[in-house]
Amino acid sequence: MPTNVTAEYLAAEEEYRNARTIPEKIRALEKMYATVPKHKGTEKLRLQIKRKLSELRKELEKQQAQKKGGGYSFSVRKEGAAQIVLVGFPNVGKSSLLTKLTNADVDIANYPFTTVEPIPGMMHHKDVQIQLVEVPGLVEGAALGKGMGTQLLSVIRNADAIAIVVDLSENPLRQMEILLKEFERAGIKVNKRKPKIEIKRMPSGGIIINGQENIKGELSEIMRMLREERIHSAEITVKEPVTLEDFSDVLDESLVWKRAIIIANKGDAPGSRENYERLVKAYGEKFRIIPVSVKIGANLERVKEALYELAGIIRVFTKSPGEEPAYPPIPMKKGSTVLDVAKKVHKEFAKNFRYARVWGRSVKFPGQRVGADHVLEDGDIVEIHIR
Repeated sequence: MPTNVTAEYLAAEEEYRNARTIPEKIRALEKMYATVPKHKGTEKLRLQIKRKLSELRKELEKQQAQKKGGGYSFSVRKEGAAQIVLVGFPNVGKSSLLTKLTNADVDIANYPFTTVEPIPGMMHHKDVQIQLVEVPGLVEGAALGKGMGTQLLSVIRNADAIAIVVDLSENPLRQMEILLKEFERAGIKVNKRKPKIEIKRMPSGGIIINGQENIKGELSEIMRMLREERIHSAEITVKEPVTLEDFSDVLDESLVWKRAIIIANKGDAPGSRENYERLVKAYGEKFRIIPVSVKIGANLERVKEALYELAGIIRVFTKSPGEEPAYPPIPMKKGSTVLDVAKKVHKEFAKNFRYARVWGRSVKFPGQRVGADHVLEDGDIVEIHIR
């Protein structure tokens, strides 16, 4: 153990040694990770703590599943172009927001825990359907099993993106602090970009690492991590400068990366302006924040637009030669190519693809002829030509 750790770290380490339950161990390890000095000499120690936290998260999830005994669990089948969860404390207005934005039939009351299970609804915007799912109110300790927390967080982990709903009539900074901590405990990386490391497993051939110059750390440590994950043959491509912790995160299958926005509700309440300004000052650089009042219907169209952008989708219209574009458009992920659209239309279109003509923002002139790898933009019209 490094000799220059802080007294706070030593106290947390003692707390970990005395811990008896998984939640107690997780809390102690979080304190250890937060207080360990960050320099090259503690790099391996930080990795060990993160790995142990990952193991405990998986163990806790398994323990919670066994407690349920295979009985009732939360799951919401994905529908529409994308699934976005509405997450927040009890009684922040998630049910009212869902009702205003979708066709969902929701019980609404001015007291906590009105919603007791995830409720889906479909939001129509720009010719696209996006599924919104209201998750019952999260509470502090949710990731450690409190208040059906692990079940609710599994719904959040499986969604495409997160809309965090906070109450401007209360302390929004405290709400964000608790929610982000629960996300981190559950292995949900919010508005953090996944390191650009590609791992392609192979049946044989050993470990091949492309871009070794981008790794800031000992290669032997990388090889140790791979052995621990039972990866013995793979081609690994490191596309940007990364630390050992970055590499560890990519290998950790319990982690997920999610985009998120903040919907700041009850903007009509006394003191809401001051709380909104505090929220923007603290989180404005990391999150897009939309102030609303569901009660008086303020800014709801702006929320729809923000949710549409959060979904990370584009609309692509298809057409046959000499005909008008077909309706409705095909929703595709941002960055999709002409070949992706061809696959979505019919597998034979992709198999026999020759070229396409495109009208829209992604081309220099209308009807431009493009190849299969041409990247499309929102609103583009595609005419596919096959052999």
